[in-house]
Amino acid sequence: MMNELENNVSFFRFEDLRIYDKSMEYIDWLYGRMTQVPCDNAVTVQFPIVAFLKSASKIALNTAEGSSRNKAQFLYYMKLAKSAVRECVAFTEISHKVGVFDDEMYEYSRNQLMELTKMIGSLISSLQRSIGTSTPMDRAENSMEPLSDIDDF
Repeated sequence: MMNELENNVSFFRFEDLRIYDKSMEYIDWLYGRMTQVPCDNAVTVQFPIVAFLKSASKIALNTAEGSSRNKAQFLYYMKLAKSAVRECVAFTEISHKVGVFDDEMYEYSRNQLMELTKMIGSLISSLQRSIGTSTPMDRAENSMEPLSDIDDF
C-alpha cells in the first residue's frame, strides 16, 4: 500500500500542481508553433521568439521555485508567474499583429493564458487568505476588476 501511495506523489511538490502542468503544456504548444515559423521572413527574424518562450518558461519556473518556499515567498513567486503570463499575452498580440500567429493560434494562446491567470489568481487568493495579507491592488488583480471600481483604493 505504501509503495502505491509513493508512486502517486511526485518527489518535487510543484509537479503535482495543476498550474505547473498547464504551463508546461503551454510551453510545449508554443515551442511547437515557434519552431514552425519560417526563418526566411524578415519580420520573423526580428520577432522576439526567444523572449516569448522565456516568458512562457517563467510561469513554470516561478511556480517550481515558489513551491519550495514558505507561503509568503510562494505568494511572491506566484505574482511573478502572473506577470510572466501578462508578458505572454503581449507577445501573443505582437505575434498576431506581425503574422506569426494566425487567428486560431492567437485565440488558443489567449484562452490558455486566461486559464493560467485564473488558476494563478485563485492560488494567490488562497495564499493571501492563509497568511492574512491582501491589499486593494491584490484584490483587483486577482478578481480582474478595474482598480477604479475599488472604493478603498
